[in-house]
Amino acid sequence: MTQTSSSDRPRIRLKPKANARGVRHGFPWVYANDIVTDRRTRKIEAGALAVLEDDKRQSMALVAVNPASKIMCRILDRDPAAELNANWFEARLQRALEMRERLFDKPYYRLVHAEADGFPGVIIDRFGDACVVQPNAAWAELHLELLTEALIKVTGVSTVLKNASGRTRGLEGLDDVNLTLRGDAPDAPLPVPMNGATYLADLTGGQKTGLFYDQRPNHAFAARLVQPGARVLDVFSHVGGFGLAMLAGGAAEALSVDGSAAALELATKGADASGFVDRFETRQGDAFDVLTKLGEEGAEFDVVICDPPAFAPSKQALDAGLRAYERIARLAAPLVKPGGYLGLCSCSHAADLGRFRDASARGIGRAGRQAQMIHTGFAGPDHPQLPQLAESGYLKAVFYRL
Repeated sequence: MTQTSSSDRPRIRLKPKANARGVRHGFPWVYANDIVTDRRTRKIEAGALAVLEDDKRQSMALVAVNPASKIMCRILDRDPAAELNANWFEARLQRALEMRERLFDKPYYRLVHAEADGFPGVIIDRFGDACVVQPNAAWAELHLELLTEALIKVTGVSTVLKNASGRTRGLEGLDDVNLTLRGDAPDAPLPVPMNGATYLADLTGGQKTGLFYDQRPNHAFAARLVQPGARVLDVFSHVGGFGLAMLAGGAAEALSVDGSAAALELATKGADASGFVDRFETRQGDAFDVLTKLGEEGAEFDVVICDPPAFAPSKQALDAGLRAYERIARLAAPLVKPGGYLGLCSCSHAADLGRFRDASARGIGRAGRQAQMIHTGFAGPDHPQLPQLAESGYLKAVFYRL
C-alpha cells in the first residue's frame, strides 16, 4: 500500500480530561469518547495512520485509526514520525522470534501476541514451515502484504495463511474470508509435538488458527498430577488438549469430551500418532449434559480437567459467565475420586482471577467437596502479557486437590 509521510498524516487530539498519562505510560488504546471528533476525523479511513496529540497539541504517538470502533486509536509506535515500512515490520517480528527461539526448541508456538508484541490486534501462530495470521484490526488488514513479506523474510516459512474468524474483525468492519497469502495450504492436518504427545492442527478448517498453544504449561502441570494407572477426564477437550498430555504423563486411560465431532476426530488421530489410541476414548455432546450423565453413572476419575470456551467474553456477559463456571465446578467435582485432582480453566478476560476462583470455589462447595487449591496457571510465555492491558492476561487455570 502507499505509505504516507508523517507530515501528511491526520492528527487526532485527546480531550482535556482524557487519560494522556495512561497512554504515555504504555496503555495501547484510545477510546472514541476520549478523542475530539469532528467531520474530518469521522471521515478518516479505517486503518489509516495518524499522529496522536494531547490536549495541548503535543505529538504523542503514531496510531492506527478506526472511526467505527470503540477503540478508535491503537498505538503503533511511540515515535510519531515512524514509518510502517518493511524495516519496521521486520524489526518487530525479529524481536518476537528471538524470544520464542530462546524458549522453544521446535518452531511450534505463538509468534505474535497482539499488543504485547507491538502488533495491536494481530495474532500469528507458527506451525513449523507454516504461519497462520489473524489480522483482527483494520490497520493490519491494510498492511497485510507488508506483514506477509516480512514474516517470510524473518522466519523463512513458505506458507502463510490468513484466518478471518476472529470476533473482533466484525467489530472492526472486516470480512470473514480466509485466504492463502503465500505457498500452498496444507491438505491435511499438521502434526504438532507438545509435552510428549502429538497434536493435529487443522490450519484451514479448525477453530481459530488450528490449535491452542496457550495451555501448553497447564497441560504439562496436569500431566504431573497423573499416577500410573490413573483414569482422567478432559472436558471441552478440542483436539486432545489435556487428555493427550496426561496420557503422555502416564495415565492408563483418558476420556475426552467435546461438542465438535471434527475436533474429537482430530483428537483421536493425535492419540494414534502419539501411540495412545488404545487408551483413549471420546464422547461427543454438550459438556453440561455429559458431566451430568457421568455423575448419574457414578463415574470417577483421578484427574478431571474442564477447559471451556469464554463464558464471559464481555462485561455484559460477566454474571451469566460466572454462573456457568460455578455450574461446571459443581458438576465436575463429584467425578473426582477422594484425593484426586480437579483443574478448572477460564479464557474470559472479563472474569478476572479473583472472580473466577470464587465461582469455582462456590461450585466445589455446592457439590459437597472439600478442596485444597494447589496451583494457579496462566498462558505460556509465547503469550506475553502487556502489563498495562489486563485483557492480555485472559487465561487462568486453577488446580485443586479434593
